[in-house]
This record gives sequence, C-alpha cells and structure tokens, in this order.
Amino acid sequence: MAGYILALDQGTTSSRAILYDDHARPIKMAQQPTTLQTPKAGFVEQDAQQIWQTQ
Repeated sequence: MAGYILALDQGTTSSRAILYDDHARPIKMAQQPTTLQTPKAGFVEQDAQQIWQTQ
C-alpha cells in the first residue's frame, strides 16, 4: 500500500501545500498568495482570517 505525506508551509507571502509519495517525490503542489498589511512605518501585520482561508 502506498503512503503519502502532506506538507503545509505558511510563509509571509503565501500558503503552500505539497503532496509527496512514499519515496519523497513531490506529486502535487498548490499555493495561494497572502497579503501583508503595513498600518504604519515599521509595522507589518497579517490577517489571520485570510491565512485560515488559504489553507
């Protein structure tokens, strides 16, 4: 029986998912961009709801 590994990567500019087979070869990848918000100089924020929706 073949096994699979699903890796999730939450970066600062995108959410990524990669499916690997049981030999660690990537089978499929999906990526959704996320945005950074800069409310004022020196501050960076991310919208938690947007991150959740891109998973």
